[in-house]
Amino acid sequence: MAAAAAVVVAVGTVTGMISALGDGRGSDEAKPEVTGSPRLEQLPVVPSPSVNSASPSAGSKRSASPTPSATRTTKKPRAARAATRLYRHPDSQVLDWVRAHPGDPRTSVIESRIAGQPAAVWFADFAPSTIASRVRAVTSGAAAQGRVPVVVAYAIPGRDCGGASEGGAPDLAAYDAWIEEFASGLGSGEVVVILEPDSIAQADCLSESDRKARFAALARAGRTLKAADPKARVYYDAGHSDWNPAARQASLLKQAGAASAASSDGIFSNVSNFHTTTDEIAYDRQVLAALGGPADLGAVIDTSRNGNGAPPDGEWCDPSGRRIGRTPTLSTGEARIDGYLWVKLPGESDGCKGSPGTFSASYAYDLASS
Repeated sequence: MAAAAAVVVAVGTVTGMISALGDGRGSDEAKPEVTGSPRLEQLPVVPSPSVNSASPSAGSKRSASPTPSATRTTKKPRAARAATRLYRHPDSQVLDWVRAHPGDPRTSVIESRIAGQPAAVWFADFAPSTIASRVRAVTSGAAAQGRVPVVVAYAIPGRDCGGASEGGAPDLAAYDAWIEEFASGLGSGEVVVILEPDSIAQADCLSESDRKARFAALARAGRTLKAADPKARVYYDAGHSDWNPAARQASLLKQAGAASAASSDGIFSNVSNFHTTTDEIAYDRQVLAALGGPADLGAVIDTSRNGNGAPPDGEWCDPSGRRIGRTPTLSTGEARIDGYLWVKLPGESDGCKGSPGTFSASYAYDLASS
């Protein structure tokens, strides 16, 4: 593996908040998008107070809380979504911190540049009895505002190959049942589903039979989600541009159902990582070309922390010198790139600047003001 996995440590329910193209020279900071978001200006460094991280409250932890059908090769083109707005869930660790620290010198920056942006809501705890209602709370809240939520399903057995994000469903039968409950909370409106980060790119730790079973479960999951809500847009794990070669990643994705219109709208990349948007666009297009399937399969890219690109030493755990990337949008102006999203909420620690999955104000400020 050329680079570390997209480590997405989970401790419960997390929500986040979310623009576009870089100059191709390694810097990918937030710049104006078609909606006219202002460019972030350089800010002076503000000394951090002695307490620089906040533990998640009970309501805002790290992740919020069928029969195979024939593969189709064509489907109707999607309607234009230039005016589509992403949803900012009102419950997140960063919002908890902002509300609790009105006098902190970093608050205005963190509030405007991170807490004020739409981000993904993670569902990472295996709680079958409540998952439907918790997903429904997010999707119904978004529908009431006429916005599109981004939700992350993260409960596949053996996720992260037993590493920092170990957990999830006890077995694939339980996972199938969990996904059915998850799907029942989607409603009938537009929703973006990030299906199981790391589950495909980081499957080498599994035996051949276990990998085959996982990929079959992911294909079932995609079909279940799209059958429950035909407007759901389901994206599969493509790792990132410095991981598996595009042809190999496409081969794995195809085995997991990502080339089928019955289960997939395309791929996602760079979740919890730092590679530039320019690099991810090129890589994702290569993966999609090798993947085949419907011509309108697209890609979404996590731009939450890639404003300065990946650190040269390959460090993945809260590396210094990073900054937030392009603001979230579903209107990128780039062929086959469906959106720039903030899947990993800026300021949530990988485990070095705070406990894994918890919000660190000092880290958030560094990202927002660099």
